[in-house]
Amino acid sequence: MAKRSSLSIRIVEGKNLPAKDITGSSDPYCIVKVDNEPIIRTATVWKTLCPFWGEEYQVHLPPTFHAVAFYVMDEDALSRDDVIGKVCLTRDTLAAHPKGFSGWAHLTEVDPDEEVQGEIHLRLEVVPGPRARRLRCSVLEARDLAPKDRNGASDPFVRVRYNGQTQETSIVKKSCYPRWNETFEFELEEGATEPLCVAAWDWDLVSRNDFLGKVIFNVQRLWATQQEEGWFRLQPDQSKSRRGEGSLGSLQLEVRLRDETVLPSGCYQPLVRLLCCEVKLGTQGPGQLIPLIEETTSTECRQDVATNLLKLFLGQGLAKDFLDLLFQLELGRTSEANTLFRSNSLASKSMESFLKVAGMRYLHGVLGPIIDRVFEEKKYVELDPSKVEVKDVGCSGLHRPQTEAEVLEQSAQTLRTHLGALLSALSRSVRACPAVVRATFRQLFRRVRERFPSAQHENVPFIAVTSFLCLRFFSPAIMAPKLFHLRERHADARTSRTLLLLAKAVQNVGNMDTPASRAKEAWMEPLQPTVRQGVAQLKDFITKLVDIEEKEELDLQRALSLQAPPVKEGPLFIHRTKGKGHLMSSFKKLHFSLTTEALSFAKTPSSKCVNELNQWLSALRKVSINNPGLLGSYHPGVFRGDKWSCCHQKDKSDLGCDKTRSRVTLQEWNDPLDHDLEAQLIYRHLLGVEAALREKHRELSAATGAGSVRTGPGEASEDPLAQLLQVLQDLQEAHSSSPAGSRPSGPNRPLALQT
Repeated sequence: MAKRSSLSIRIVEGKNLPAKDITGSSDPYCIVKVDNEPIIRTATVWKTLCPFWGEEYQVHLPPTFHAVAFYVMDEDALSRDDVIGKVCLTRDTLAAHPKGFSGWAHLTEVDPDEEVQGEIHLRLEVVPGPRARRLRCSVLEARDLAPKDRNGASDPFVRVRYNGQTQETSIVKKSCYPRWNETFEFELEEGATEPLCVAAWDWDLVSRNDFLGKVIFNVQRLWATQQEEGWFRLQPDQSKSRRGEGSLGSLQLEVRLRDETVLPSGCYQPLVRLLCCEVKLGTQGPGQLIPLIEETTSTECRQDVATNLLKLFLGQGLAKDFLDLLFQLELGRTSEANTLFRSNSLASKSMESFLKVAGMRYLHGVLGPIIDRVFEEKKYVELDPSKVEVKDVGCSGLHRPQTEAEVLEQSAQTLRTHLGALLSALSRSVRACPAVVRATFRQLFRRVRERFPSAQHENVPFIAVTSFLCLRFFSPAIMAPKLFHLRERHADARTSRTLLLLAKAVQNVGNMDTPASRAKEAWMEPLQPTVRQGVAQLKDFITKLVDIEEKEELDLQRALSLQAPPVKEGPLFIHRTKGKGHLMSSFKKLHFSLTTEALSFAKTPSSKCVNELNQWLSALRKVSINNPGLLGSYHPGVFRGDKWSCCHQKDKSDLGCDKTRSRVTLQEWNDPLDHDLEAQLIYRHLLGVEAALREKHRELSAATGAGSVRTGPGEASEDPLAQLLQVLQDLQEAHSSSPAGSRPSGPNRPLALQT
């Protein structure tokens, strides 16, 4: 049994931010910290006071975390980035609202005395004295203190205050992991109510000392316990008044905390077996639980349910069968071919999740070079005459205004080049497409052709495939490459327009150049020759893509199973010091690949993918999570000369001075599957719609004159819905009897943040 916590974070946008640059604007980005550990950095949005990010993240973290903070920063090229403000949400605040926060929050001023981090190791004792009892405080060590000096460290000392008396430790120079092992004693007065204050400070020779954090102890409680020892989290000083709310602007957020108690695997087996049995039986099954789940699932949580079901069946080797069942169900209720898979049904949402889980590397291989070229060229591209900006062209002294016709022709030529390159890359990518994706598209193609066999619907099977591959996978990635990890930063306004027009062209090709798609935007007509040629290329590609037999599918899957799939890959800069001083250091760019088995590198990239440092740290933590030799602590510094640079200890084999942070990770589409967690999430959703399922069971029972839930101990009904209700009841009892057991909360509305 394990306690799992996760945060769903969506950083939407900011408004009314203060100008930090001399141009009267700012270059804002966000940093997200969990207990002072940076885990997320959004893209920088240049030259705006009302930035839009629209970035979503899923963070897995220990249940013991305290707070998540959102810092809005202004990026500066030549100096240190400016802090604009922050929003802080404590764990208790998030836990009080199961559906989380959704709305605008005012940014508050960032006070250095509130920006503390780290822990301090103390031992407190009440001991006998010559006249009265005495309070003994042993200041042992601290870890992960905030670096306050330019050298990236601090010069910490501790000030212990009680009953009007103050005593101080020695100063440890240049360390965020100091060890003191110093003891102080104070005379205790029985009945005294003044607390004991232990505060850490950074010593400065010229300026005032910097506050590093404090811990307050209730002495009356110490009288009762006589002794207390442990690591205590340093707390901020919140005694100062803040700047008026709203003067620093606002940040729109959607943040949701989920706490799950995951039971042992055996508890979920009845639920997993029941769902797998329904999928294996397909549409011929007696209960058809999957249609009932779709019917009782609200629109707002359909994507989550689709993703959880998809991952569960993917882990059971039934993803293709699950999607095939959904294809048949949607085809069965669709009468018009032009409305097929156009709604946000469970089939559409599940297929979207499937392509992201199984096809993200494939997408990077096809789209990556084209997206890079668009970003590097930064050409002005516009096809809509009403939006054309005429500019000067020519060499110095011979400038002339560029005509609208010239702008339109150059733009069309640029887009034709990009579209042609993309279609060519796609045509060559049949063998690179994962076997399970090809097999799923084969099933989709066959089912649609069986449902619409007439000659007038000749293109419908092709459009069914492109509705997912082009319209729901490739086009969104083209329009927002940052969100698909194709680029590290968002595109500027000019590049965004080029990407949007390219995505529209891809959609026209995916729609098989229907008259309806042409009629929407007549100014896209200059691309029609390339679009028509692209339709022929795309149909040829799909014909080859779905031409995969069962044996070939199994052979390809077997070959892939022998290779450890990469968790992360991309460039990292390795710091190399050639001598003393900063001027003698250099950085070497190497391309790393991390799998569940090894971390390797090469001088040249094997694939194009930009990864930030926090994504690499997250990936390393994921692959190390089941490592039995994982250390509980480590040295964040290096052993130079005769001591560790972090804590100044002289024993090279000394235990690490900082905790190993192995439990804060960013969720990615290529994460290893967690079967028990997915089953728990499906159980929690089904429990939330249990009343609707019971009502449906009563209706079906009344219509057929059958169906009891359980007739005696161990005797299960053959009715799948009745079995499902019994499984939910059994799981609820298992949760109630667990140490952390409590009924998962059902669906409810998000709580809006006050403006």
